[in-house]
Amino acid sequence: MNDTLLSLLAFAPLALAGVLLVGLNWPARRAMPMVLLATVAIALFAWEMSPLRVTASALQGLILTAAILWIIFGAILLLNTLKHSGAITAIRGGFSSISPDRRVQAIIVAWLFGCFIEGASGFGTPAAVAAPLLVALGFPAMGAVMIGMMIQSTPVSFGAVGTPIVVGVSGGLDRVAISERLIAEGSSWEVFYQLITSGVAITHALVGILMPLLMCMMLTRFFGRHRSWKEGLAMAPFALFAGLAFVVPYAAAGAFLGPEFPSMIGALVGMAIVLPAAKAGFLLPKTQWDFAPAGEWPTAWMGNIEIKLDSLTGKSPMPLALAWLPYLLLALLLVVSRVFPEAKAFFTSFLAFGWSDILGEAGVSGSIQPLYLPGGIMVVVVLATFLLHRMRVNELRAALGESSRTLLGAGFVLIFTIPMVRILINSGVNAADLPSMPVAMAELVSGAVGQVYPLFASSVGALGAFIAGSNTVSNLMLSQFQFSVGDLLGVSGVLLVAMQAVGAAAGNMIAIHNVVAASATVGLLGREGRVLRLTVIPTAYYLLASGILALLAVGLAGGLDPLMGNPIGG
Repeated sequence: MNDTLLSLLAFAPLALAGVLLVGLNWPARRAMPMVLLATVAIALFAWEMSPLRVTASALQGLILTAAILWIIFGAILLLNTLKHSGAITAIRGGFSSISPDRRVQAIIVAWLFGCFIEGASGFGTPAAVAAPLLVALGFPAMGAVMIGMMIQSTPVSFGAVGTPIVVGVSGGLDRVAISERLIAEGSSWEVFYQLITSGVAITHALVGILMPLLMCMMLTRFFGRHRSWKEGLAMAPFALFAGLAFVVPYAAAGAFLGPEFPSMIGALVGMAIVLPAAKAGFLLPKTQWDFAPAGEWPTAWMGNIEIKLDSLTGKSPMPLALAWLPYLLLALLLVVSRVFPEAKAFFTSFLAFGWSDILGEAGVSGSIQPLYLPGGIMVVVVLATFLLHRMRVNELRAALGESSRTLLGAGFVLIFTIPMVRILINSGVNAADLPSMPVAMAELVSGAVGQVYPLFASSVGALGAFIAGSNTVSNLMLSQFQFSVGDLLGVSGVLLVAMQAVGAAAGNMIAIHNVVAASATVGLLGREGRVLRLTVIPTAYYLLASGILALLAVGLAGGLDPLMGNPIGG
């Protein structure tokens, strides 16, 4: 079998996923088992992997799946607990009286509060939380979903307390092989991993600074009475100010604290700066902007669910400080468990378990640290919230039930997806003496595209998110492929893996299941195509801007990885 045919065969599982999910519109629960079976067949018969190694890789994937599901459960449980305690209603209400200008409301509710919810919860929740609030404030349902989907960009790489990096990138790379090469070059996995985190944060910060302005321009162009880009552009001073207020602390957190904190810290600092500024009228245009009267809106703009601010609560009002306290406690516990060595040792060792060299296969290992993973810390915060907010047992039971149902939906798909990814990554050990499947894919792409590939690296990540519906899954599927392309082209592996993560975040703006989830909250089911035609605009901006930055980085650094003196693996 020639090299080109082998490379195409390596691509087959990803191509099959795209055909089934997008082309044939199969649900992921039907498509991904088929993709896993195809991967196993290719591994056994084309790559001549041993059945034992395929089985060990699948078990490794299941261990990683358990870690991801634990994080998803903790994130969704915390959000549902705060919903049932009345905290989310109090937080929402705190935004309703800041400014009557719809552009300001979009920036504060979507960009700042939405980014915080993404950092704390992830998994598509910001749009589902922000869209109903915007409708309650007087936005047309379709405009609210569009703005809600635009949140699914800059903060997403560090959503759910860094899951797309902590689990997606780490689990998607061949850590053992890369670590050996880094040690030989005088570096370490920890340095490499932090460089990726910093690269993701800095790239997002440079591109994301314009997202609040783009939100305003999209709002006035597609939902204003004058259909004017100019009315959104008039918000530029305040929008750029809000962008900077978020991205500066966000980038600093990514560079100095790691992947768990950027979105939450950026949003908290941003809200502390921007909310008082908005109330004071700082940098705001003299003319306030509003939609046309609702009676003049096209029917397509409106959902079939009526949402009012006073209907968002079934409990007596909660003080705003008490409502925010669980999130502040979450941030505190994360900092303590990551920054202080003694605390980190406790959190990583408590109830931790793992399996080294699964079934005797060297380098195929997996472990879970339940308390150190963000899921464990979020469960601790849920228990504290139960006491702090004086919740009833039936309210916590309802939150547990809703979260478990969400977990079952996500879990079934991941049970097939992540073992498939680990088989791809571990396929380099085989009787046919072939490179691993991601390397075979990379050889085909590097030969076809050449040195301009960095321009397209983020688009590859976005395509993975569009197909899989998840930044984390895209990173799991494609990180090793991106690294291998860099290896072959002599371009920074750090850079291309960072672009993978950035693009996979931007791809969430057009991920179909995210659009469906957000549309459902405001009664727009069946009109997802209209929303996608709008969100493709900011997605195209994000991918083009990040691609240009990647090309510039290659030109300026000559493909070198900082601190390492030569191309990773080169």
